[in-house]
Amino acid sequence: MANNSQINSPEKPTSGARLRNFLIAIVAIALSVALILGLRTETTTVSLTKLDEQSTPLEVALTNGKPSLVEFYANWCTVCQKMAPTIAALETEYADKLNVVMLNVDNSKWLPEMLRYRVDGIPHFVFLNQNGESVAQAIGDQPQTIMTSNIEALVANSSLPYAQTTGEVSKFSVPVTSTNSGKDDPRSHGSQVVN
Repeated sequence: MANNSQINSPEKPTSGARLRNFLIAIVAIALSVALILGLRTETTTVSLTKLDEQSTPLEVALTNGKPSLVEFYANWCTVCQKMAPTIAALETEYADKLNVVMLNVDNSKWLPEMLRYRVDGIPHFVFLNQNGESVAQAIGDQPQTIMTSNIEALVANSSLPYAQTTGEVSKFSVPVTSTNSGKDDPRSHGSQVVN
């Protein structure tokens, strides 16, 4: 029969076992730190607000002689948020050759542009040549390869390979306001205002 004192007393670790446990603890800590740092950099996202702040003002883009990519977006638009890293990468890659203009559809200041380019889904991209003329549009989620091909053609002043593409969009209705009243108002449906 075994002695009870031998059963209850734990074995003392040898110096080799202590060193092994210490190394395992150090490796576990190093892997945890690497994992946390890796996840932090992977989840860093580009914000639409930051892109807007860094973008070229529309007035400058229309007069500086460079072609432009104009994006109509909204902060609540999930497709716009999804495409933000792509737009940021393109803005960085073509910084010296292309204007990137961000127009927030929630800002009524851009209503004339929304009507002009018939924005009814976002993101809505308008490709402007160096004279500020629209040469193509793309609506919705666009693969980076399509955006890059269009920008390359735009910068080279040649026809865009994907001039009218449509992907997943966030629906948007342009808020139409009118100062016109009476029978000339197309929303009056033929009713006349009697004074």
